[in-house]
Amino acid sequence: MKKTIYTLAALTLMTATVILGCNSSPKREEEAKDDVADARENTEDAKEKLMMAKKEANAEEWKKIKKETNIRIIDNEIRIGKLKDKIIKSGTSIDTLYSKKIQELEQKNKDIKIKVDSYKNNTSDDWELFKREYNHDIEQLNREIKEMTVTTKNN
Repeated sequence: MKKTIYTLAALTLMTATVILGCNSSPKREEEAKDDVADARENTEDAKEKLMMAKKEANAEEWKKIKKETNIRIIDNEIRIGKLKDKIIKSGTSIDTLYSKKIQELEQKNKDIKIKVDSYKNNTSDDWELFKREYNHDIEQLNREIKEMTVTTKNN
C-alpha cells in the first residue's frame, strides 16, 4: 500500500511539474527578449571600443615607425654616400659593378621612403601586413649596405 501511495505521489508531482513547465509566461519571454537585445547592444559597444583602441594603438605605432624610418633613411643615405666616395677613390676596374649595386641600394632606400610616405594609416589597410613588409624591406636593405661596406673595405 505504501508503495502505491509513493508511486501515486511521485506521478502527481511529475505531472504538476510538466504542466507548470509547459506554461511559459509572456512576461518571462519579454524579459528574455530584452536580455538578448541588451547583450547584442553591449557586444556592439564592446566591438566599437576595441576598434577605437586598436586604431589609437596603431596611430601611436605608426608615428613611431615613421620617425624611425626617416632616421634610418637619412642614415642609409649617408652610408651609401660613403660607399660612393670609396669607389671613386679606389679607381679599380670593378667600379662599374659596385656603382650599379650602389644605385640599386639608393633606389631601394627611395622605394622604402615612398612606401612609408604613401601608406595611409586607416582601417581599410592591413596594418600588420604593412609592418611585416616594412621590417623585412628595411632589414634587407641594411644587410645589403653592410655587405657592400665589407666588400669595399676588402678591396
